[in-house]
Amino acid sequence: MGKPLRYQTAGESHGPALVAIIDGLPADLAVDAARVNHELLRRQGGYGRGARQKIETDTAEFLGGLRQGRTIGSPVALRVANKDNRIDDLAKTPPVTRPRPGHADLAGSLKYLTPDCRGTLERASARETAARVAAGAVARSVLDAFGIRVFGFVRGACDAWSDMAIRGAELDALVAARDASEVYCPDAAVDAKLVDLIHRAKTEKDTVGGWCEVHVFGCPPGVGSCMNWDDRLDARLAFAVMGIQAFKAVEIGLGRECAARFGSGVHDPITFDPAQKGSANLGYARPSNNAGGLEGGMTNGMPIVVRGTMKPISTLLRGMPSVEFGSHEPVQSAYERSDVSAVAAASVVMENVVAFEVARAFLEKFGGDSMREVRGAYEAYIAAARDI
Repeated sequence: MGKPLRYQTAGESHGPALVAIIDGLPADLAVDAARVNHELLRRQGGYGRGARQKIETDTAEFLGGLRQGRTIGSPVALRVANKDNRIDDLAKTPPVTRPRPGHADLAGSLKYLTPDCRGTLERASARETAARVAAGAVARSVLDAFGIRVFGFVRGACDAWSDMAIRGAELDALVAARDASEVYCPDAAVDAKLVDLIHRAKTEKDTVGGWCEVHVFGCPPGVGSCMNWDDRLDARLAFAVMGIQAFKAVEIGLGRECAARFGSGVHDPITFDPAQKGSANLGYARPSNNAGGLEGGMTNGMPIVVRGTMKPISTLLRGMPSVEFGSHEPVQSAYERSDVSAVAAASVVMENVVAFEVARAFLEKFGGDSMREVRGAYEAYIAAARDI
């Protein structure tokens, strides 16, 4: 059996580069570098982004682990260069001594015993997510090989909310609608409201967050585990999403709405449809998916549905009340070049970290040192599960 799939990132916002090392991929997996770069490009987009995105052109340079576009079983290393790499230029990156409310500045300065927030903010910056998007896009190659598709989008923000249903049969049209949206929302009416909302925040020197949502189609049942708390796929997905900068809440399926209903209005009835025996649910169909495709920490054959709440960007152009380190005098917080809204980009980050966790759990169940072994384990399991 192969090693557990995992990754590590390194690099600062204005350092030379961001780096990701992905370990545990089986050999002979085709990795689409163009798709990795497409995800990086999407992460840079969205209405409300700041000037930094006009400077950078994020692309992944693969440094190891591939031969002729296929994995060889060793760690895959990649690099995303920073064009704005001025971390050691004190004239351009002076010390920050007025911490920004909502950011890591104050907690980081107290943790590392320094009156300069610069070191903390350089790593805490959402710029680091470029490396995570690249890692997730590489891991999605595993899911691609088994027809598992991942779709992330913006559900809404403030009083702009989309009730649009997301169905696997309409996925290509949904992707096209999302990619045509300035804020990555496939609902055209809500897209227009979100653009207006972000524009209004910009004129008021304020910021906007929002709700991001990810659906995973085609994942077979039984991925994840109920045997140990840290093997539960829902818990691992929540951990991964909460690890994204500025995310403050995660919901699976119906989420917080579960508390507002009786059990009969929450749990998804089970039926059996022989016509669906060849689909991901193996014939065990549901008229609803309030569980979000996860029961007992395991996939149940229905689409996985995860929603994340992103708070507004912590850096406000107009600043917020803070204090100066040393004198402790009241001041307005420091301003670092930032976005008005990055919820569109956050949906791309969330899509790819969810994809990574699903790929990781998938390989734990069907793992092998080569894709041939993985496919053999997968096909044997599916054949056996269809007899249950």
